[in-house]
Amino acid sequence: MRPDILNPLFAETDTLDGVGPKLRRPLEKLGLIRLRDIAYHLPDRFVTRRAVESLDKTSEGEQIVLALTPTEHRAPRNNRGPYRVLAQDSIGNICALTFFGRASYTAKKQLPVGEKRWVAGKLDRFGDMLQIVHPDHIEKESSASLAQLTEPVYPLSEGLTQPRISGLIEQALARLPELPEWIEQSQLDKEEWPDWHDALHLSHKSEHARARDRLAYDELLANSLALMLVRADNRSRRGQPLKGDGQIRAKLELPFPLTGAQKRSIAEIEGDLVQEAPMLRLLQGDVGAGKTVVALEAMLIANEAGKQAALLAPTEILARQHYETIRSMAAPTGVEVAILTGRDKGKARESILMGLMDGSIDILIGTHAIFQESVNYRDLGLVVIDEQHRFGVEQRLRLAGKGRQTPHTLAMTATPIPRTLSLAQYGEMDVSRLDEMPPGRKPIITRVMSMERMGEIVDGISRHLETGQQAFWVCPMVHENEKLDLAAAEDRFAALRERFGDRVVLVHGQMKPEEKDAAMERFVKGEVKLMVATTVIEVGVDVPNATLVVIEQAEHFGLAQLHQLRGRVGRGSEQAVCLLLRSEHLSETARRRLALMRETQDGFRIAEEDLELRGGGELLGTRQSGDTPFHIASLEQITRLLPAAHADARLLMERDGGLASERGQAARVLLYLFERDWGVQLLRGG
Repeated sequence: MRPDILNPLFAETDTLDGVGPKLRRPLEKLGLIRLRDIAYHLPDRFVTRRAVESLDKTSEGEQIVLALTPTEHRAPRNNRGPYRVLAQDSIGNICALTFFGRASYTAKKQLPVGEKRWVAGKLDRFGDMLQIVHPDHIEKESSASLAQLTEPVYPLSEGLTQPRISGLIEQALARLPELPEWIEQSQLDKEEWPDWHDALHLSHKSEHARARDRLAYDELLANSLALMLVRADNRSRRGQPLKGDGQIRAKLELPFPLTGAQKRSIAEIEGDLVQEAPMLRLLQGDVGAGKTVVALEAMLIANEAGKQAALLAPTEILARQHYETIRSMAAPTGVEVAILTGRDKGKARESILMGLMDGSIDILIGTHAIFQESVNYRDLGLVVIDEQHRFGVEQRLRLAGKGRQTPHTLAMTATPIPRTLSLAQYGEMDVSRLDEMPPGRKPIITRVMSMERMGEIVDGISRHLETGQQAFWVCPMVHENEKLDLAAAEDRFAALRERFGDRVVLVHGQMKPEEKDAAMERFVKGEVKLMVATTVIEVGVDVPNATLVVIEQAEHFGLAQLHQLRGRVGRGSEQAVCLLLRSEHLSETARRRLALMRETQDGFRIAEEDLELRGGGELLGTRQSGDTPFHIASLEQITRLLPAAHADARLLMERDGGLASERGQAARVLLYLFERDWGVQLLRGG
């Protein structure tokens, strides 16, 4: 159970003054559901203002606070025009305070003619006149505005304003409990970090690097400790040693010889499976490196030992692709392979459930449906999880609970992960890497082309489709966004449909799952030849006949993401091509990214270079903030602080008595604070 001391932080946001159903919606869009979320909603940046006596003492573009006296209100000629209040400073200089939309009603009340007000905002110019558009603060007394000389700027959603979110954060901070210290005093002294309570307050007041580092370290320590608890629990469990005799695997007829990396990984897995402690291993394989064959070999070892195996995939279409591939490869062995997804109903589902219970099904492949309560196995010995990053540790533990004894677990990912981040995401696992490509796999030709050559590119697509082969066209957004000026998948689909008619299909993440799956299935079956998509196709679409991928405005994607998208082609024997379409003006970082894509197809090298290019600013490309399990720690902080947090967690577990010690009890509070309590639940009485 969560420690009582944390209850104030886990109260709902509607316990704060002023939060009702109307305000809850924009808060929920930002993930702000409890007081804890509000307190950890840290500023993006800070605005620093300067108090000035008159407009003569400042310059355009500066953030200022000064006293102004309104002299005239000028209403707009139409509803779309600005509402302006002319005001003068202490020596008679005139400045316009400009408002748009509903803000004009507030201006009438806040700025009565002849009454001095303190105004805070950014000074700029409209024509010949200085102006402040939508002042940040308008106060009767100077003290209130002068207190805002350094002011936090928070991420917002529609329906929220900076003053409103600041007020809620102030309320949440006032309710912070005093928590026990989970960081060793020597570490606090060395880093000169404040305690947890002060660190949160300071992080909302100014650019306090030590306070922000302290909060990031807390999150990294919680994650490292939880993963170590999982690992320790796993090693303490009695599993079931699985030793195969090779008879089933000898019947496999693979279309190509195994690579050295595949043989090495299979040997590592085989070594784990014969141990009594359940295996907990991650198989990292580059795009097309042959993870499925390694997984099949592992599952057949379980079958040889008289046990069942299950493979969990994140999407139905990926589950069905695995089913077809594995059933085909395993056909000569005589093992029974079945599939179970949310789509399976009635008698078909009942038949599968009975086959699992009586042991006639040897290998089950499916989506999250395979670990529902109604699904029971006769004797589950091995769980394989594909695209591990799509599933939380809790989901993996639920599936592992399906066996009579804890089954062995093999997790797989096609996303090469920099070694720095690997510790953060998979610190509880042993790791095998597939860093060789199967023989005969041709390198994908990668070219960078200007968007200005769009006509030539579409003509090239036409010639490509005439050969009977298929193609992907990837866009960075679904709908057009004027501010970002990024290509929209819907607009590109409409344009290409005019040229190619019904041979084009559209897929993006905002479609209903059944519509998306149906569109993908038509492409997989070859009923349509060109798929226009967003990054929803990044993982799990295997179409050997697709030999061309066009990635529009490629400079807006992270390197790792470009590599994954490129990997959608080149999965058959034909030569594949990737066209990276770039805009006219590129940053130096974007140029280096695209050059590296032309230079190498080594996903592990790309992952390391991607981390270096992103640095501490842009977190994991356009989409990929989800690639780390952290909300507080930035990429730069993960790189810098994680080794120390990992070492500290190990000390706590191995030297300081784990969660039973005094500091361990404080660390237990930390685990619940960051909702890593699945680590605590593994302990008896946790």
